Amino acid sequence: MAPVRFTFRVILPPNRGSRFRPPQNHSANESPALSSSAMNSWKPRFLLWFAGPGSAGPPGYLLPRWLFLRALGIIYFSAFYSLAFQIRGLLGPDGLLPAGMYLDQVAEVLGRSRYWYAPTLLWLGSSDRALMALCWVGMIASVLLVLNLWPRGMLAICFVLFLSFVAAAQEFASYQSDGMLLAAGFISFFFVPGGFRPGWGAQAPPSRASFWLLRLLWFSIYFESGVAKYFGGDPSWHDLTAMDQYYQNGPLPTWIGWYAQQLPHKFHACTAFLTLLVELLLVWLVFLPRRFRITCFFVVTSLQIGIILTANYAFLNYLVLSLGFLLLDDRFVVKFMPSRWAAAVRENLQQPPASAEKETLVELDLHSLSPSDLPAEEVSLRSDTPESSTPGITMQFRAFLSGAGLWLSGILLAWLLYANFFLIVTRIYRRAPLASEPVSLLEPFRIADSYGLFGRMTWRRYEIEFQGSNDGLNWVAYPFRNKPQDPAAAPRIYAPYQPRFDWNMWFASLGYWRENPWVLRAEELLLSNDRDVLALFAANPFPQAPPKQVRAVLWEYWFTDLATKRATHMWWRREYRGLYAPALEPGAGGKFVVTAMPDTLQPLP
Repeated sequence: MAPVRFTFRVILPPNRGSRFRPPQNHSANESPALSSSAMNSWKPRFLLWFAGPGSAGPPGYLLPRWLFLRALGIIYFSAFYSLAFQIRGLLGPDGLLPAGMYLDQVAEVLGRSRYWYAPTLLWLGSSDRALMALCWVGMIASVLLVLNLWPRGMLAICFVLFLSFVAAAQEFASYQSDGMLLAAGFISFFFVPGGFRPGWGAQAPPSRASFWLLRLLWFSIYFESGVAKYFGGDPSWHDLTAMDQYYQNGPLPTWIGWYAQQLPHKFHACTAFLTLLVELLLVWLVFLPRRFRITCFFVVTSLQIGIILTANYAFLNYLVLSLGFLLLDDRFVVKFMPSRWAAAVRENLQQPPASAEKETLVELDLHSLSPSDLPAEEVSLRSDTPESSTPGITMQFRAFLSGAGLWLSGILLAWLLYANFFLIVTRIYRRAPLASEPVSLLEPFRIADSYGLFGRMTWRRYEIEFQGSNDGLNWVAYPFRNKPQDPAAAPRIYAPYQPRFDWNMWFASLGYWRENPWVLRAEELLLSNDRDVLALFAANPFPQAPPKQVRAVLWEYWFTDLATKRATHMWWRREYRGLYAPALEPGAGGKFVVTAMPDTLQPLP
């Protein structure tokens, strides 16, 4: 009988042929092995190119990915760690904005759609124990992410738990940094290598879509902020005076920021110009060849380090700095790695450069092979028994599931790509003829946000201070943990820790008390010495019994100058501006009596 030969035309992605060998002579004991992924009809070429593993070989992005994911784990840990000391006072049943009460109101208004518009596990329970469990599980998962143990699973846990907090935290999660972390965490789920201990992830290079989405996130944070600054209507960015009072009036300055404030106007004008130059022009280097991207990395990293040293913006700048790692590649980073640490990366770089996908002809000589030589899939095709067809059906089902997962990843990544493109374009041209519905559907998840950091500068610094009294004449201040209060206390550096209560006190000072009802709620809870709310402060000035009256007053603050500091050792000077909110005392039946009202409305900063 003449030999029967079948020729298959198989598309092999570049440098991915280790699982699929070209035609060669086989001995009687050898059999050709076909890659199931190459023959999977559920994974078309365009989808593999877009959402599948990227190409091996130079320049490589294994080390930048590894560095970014470890940094992301540290940032997640800082977020959950800071919440562990605050979440009961913020969202607990007796906190400032109880999550349970908020979710009840959402359910009453939205009905069944509440789970989409408030995506949180706290629907299952929002007790103090549930809130603390959220923080502890988040911290454990973030540590395992740092240790590179099942990183994809840990990313999923961190994302779901942090989203659960953000979706129920109301005013205490209204920061742009929260959306940045959620966006980076969600995209990283598709960016991270699979497996329990993936190491450098050499077997699964980052997909093109996830990699460029993270770069696009980095770009949009800078560029949209630059557009908001220069085109947002604040004249101080046009005349380069925006930085003149920046270090003094930012949310939570540092002691290094005090010294930066003393520098002359020319320095502040240069930093304002440099900020606009970086955010509007330099960041476009991300789309140019590698030498431009590496240059851009060093410039923006220096900028972020300067911001970190002079202001406490929690994990925001650490996240933006970490995203900058993705401007680098293995060819650059491996130079700084010990040779024994990155052997797999160096081996990957020795492969031929990525090129267009190529076709390989594979010949199978079925005459020279016995059934025992064929893989299980081929044997199942020659058998007529139902039992022997099971392996083939199983493989087909697995191929279907694998293809379905890739399709789902591709659809989600394409959705995010459109949302980011929409937000960037509409920031420039608001009337762009683009559909907004796909972007609106993602809003509850905060994974495609619009950014605009410091589009308008603040020109005064007000600080709210809670005070208690037993006679209405002598008032004692409740000391804050982190925000400016004592003029003799040096501003500290504590980022990436995020004191959300202190932060919101600064934001509340930019508005009026009627816009921030949680300030009155804080007064009410201080009148009962609520343990969880008192934990938000550095100490309780009324440890024996709660005060009879509580009020919130407003101070205006300025940095001292060098001469004043040398003479008085004071970092701040301040002036009393009056009541910020109504003063309260306990009334009959659990109600509260207003003892004083603010006289006038202070001008907004």
